[in-house]
Amino acid sequence: MPADSILLAGRPFPLGAHPEAGGVRFAVSAPPAEAVEVCLISEDGTEERVELTERTFGVWHGLISGVTPGQRYGYRVHGPYDPSRGLRCNPAKILVDPYATRITGALTDLDAALGYVGDPMHGGPSTVDSLGSVPLSVVTSPGGPDTGVKPEVPFEEAVVYELHVKGFTQRHPGVPQHLRGTYLGLAHPSVVEHLVRLGVTTVELLPVQAFLDEPSLVEAGRRNYWGYSPLAWFAPHPGYASEPGREVEEFRTMVSALHSAGIEVLIDVVYNHTCEGGPDGPTLSYRGFDAPGYYLHIEGGGTLDITGCGNTTEAGSPQFVRLVTDSLRYWTTELGVDGFRFDLASTLGRPGGRGFDRASAMLTAITTDPVLSRCKLIAEPWDATGDGYRVGDFGVQWAEWNGRYRDTVRDYWRGMTSVRDLAYRLSGSSDLYSDDLRRPWQSINFVTAHDGFTLRDLVSYNDKHNEANGEDNRDGTNDNRSWNCGAEGETDDAEVLALRARQARNLFATLLLSTGTPMLTAGDELWRTQLGNNNAYCLDDETSWVDWELSPEAESMLAFARRVIALRATSPALRQPAFFDGRTTPSGAPDLVWFRPDGEEMAETDWFDDGRRFLGMWIDGSTSLSRSRDGELVSDDSWLLLVHAGDEPLEVTLPGPEYGGRYEPVVDTTTADGSPATPGSFAAGAPLVLGGRALVLLRVPG
Repeated sequence: MPADSILLAGRPFPLGAHPEAGGVRFAVSAPPAEAVEVCLISEDGTEERVELTERTFGVWHGLISGVTPGQRYGYRVHGPYDPSRGLRCNPAKILVDPYATRITGALTDLDAALGYVGDPMHGGPSTVDSLGSVPLSVVTSPGGPDTGVKPEVPFEEAVVYELHVKGFTQRHPGVPQHLRGTYLGLAHPSVVEHLVRLGVTTVELLPVQAFLDEPSLVEAGRRNYWGYSPLAWFAPHPGYASEPGREVEEFRTMVSALHSAGIEVLIDVVYNHTCEGGPDGPTLSYRGFDAPGYYLHIEGGGTLDITGCGNTTEAGSPQFVRLVTDSLRYWTTELGVDGFRFDLASTLGRPGGRGFDRASAMLTAITTDPVLSRCKLIAEPWDATGDGYRVGDFGVQWAEWNGRYRDTVRDYWRGMTSVRDLAYRLSGSSDLYSDDLRRPWQSINFVTAHDGFTLRDLVSYNDKHNEANGEDNRDGTNDNRSWNCGAEGETDDAEVLALRARQARNLFATLLLSTGTPMLTAGDELWRTQLGNNNAYCLDDETSWVDWELSPEAESMLAFARRVIALRATSPALRQPAFFDGRTTPSGAPDLVWFRPDGEEMAETDWFDDGRRFLGMWIDGSTSLSRSRDGELVSDDSWLLLVHAGDEPLEVTLPGPEYGGRYEPVVDTTTADGSPATPGSFAAGAPLVLGGRALVLLRVPG
């Protein structure tokens, strides 16, 4: 204990390390423990241990005077070591505080971090001290740079843009070298300008909570680039700071810069597992405090793995529910974020590893929290098991990554599915979301994401090419629903390249013109390729980083993307906040009508013709049900969307005058920038020739 310091009782809540009363109050949950020591680590590595003498509700706590912000610390836990019951207390292992708001150091010696000797299930506890080989916690002061006013973009207006903090700016020529790949790099004006000109309203950051490389990657000399291997759920990842130790301040500055541009910040949170892995993994934090309180276990003390990552957190544990909700509130209130995307969210609805329950303690705690209920909450509605696939099954306040949207749109444009399922996806997926009080914008529509092919690769490869990952191409999904347009990978064939570009525009335009919330993947608008790698999680190099040197093809794709996103932003009928229900509108027509190529409405039997590759979608704009920020209904022109996935050109007949007197093309995917191939206007009932594999959007002036 520091000279002249005094140990006072403190109090159990809030948990963590909090500067107060001339010292720091420490509080950590460790119900199985028989004794807990706070370990204060000096700059030269010297350790001073202070035993906490107070325990309340399983929380060990005390206030140590004389300790100041910047102090490195950890915990040592004395207690039962009984792997058959999942208990692995081991005071030789210094532990990261689960509530640490800053982390320093790395896992440098895996053997020293292992809590066992020999067999992880039957061997005894290791006596090797892990200090100096594992990360430490750091006491921080609250507050910092202002995070700005939250934009509070209505969900129906949102265009989400998924990006990686490092990969997005690592090669950006406008960002100073020392800021590339950092929070401040993302805050740089040249980067923010790109986001604003593109038209995105909301960035979704791949994991920025402090993470470590998995032992298997460390042994192979690789890195966890994506960050889905969490260590500390309160601490911004230190690797994205331009100046070591200033990650909290720099993260807040980044949020402020984006908020100033009207852009929301969502973060991808990984509460389903940790970097400690299975029983054979290291003891870094949670395992040493109370393994059964944090992880699912099976009889005999092994961990239950429904995430494919070695362990699964126990979503039914009160202390874990508290940790998750406390963490989320911290990121919202202290760091300024606007919402969250929950990785493998189905696990949070499976307490004890049982079947999914949308009213589980964890999911209910999140949605009923007075702070979190105002955030954008997005679930990835599956885990690594078949029972965990829950697209459409989350509760009323949850938006979801709509995996069925991705699969259907990919299949349609490669000619592998009919229009029946496509109609549901274009109109907001009412079959998944309309029967449980949800809205169309709760369908997060996407065609690509960080895992899987980029948009360019989706139209350039039939098969994955993951050899660079070092796993003999075994990793990554084989279910890509991609089409290489006639040649695998890079080619000089002009016909193939033209078809690929058109197919990419078809996919992109379909995404932006569908009812629901579109999510884009960073770099798709810049024609980014990963050379067929669909699982580049461990490649922290040019494979994963966005290339900002624009080729002519990239410039065309960027112009097209800006055009379609801007059109969506100014066309409320194309982003309606309520489901179509066949209601009669002031125009006298229903709010939504489906058409065949002959200009007639689709009949019931037409929907079951699996050979159909054309669909017309007429949307009434007179009562779009969209509202202004003041809550007033806003009207729009009506729209006719024509999609044709057949190989050959197709002559279609435009709908009759009851749907509009004139039809004006505004988007045509057969041109490089999406401008109409045949500008002007067409009379009702007139013929219009669509190119093979093409999408055309026509405005019907009100």
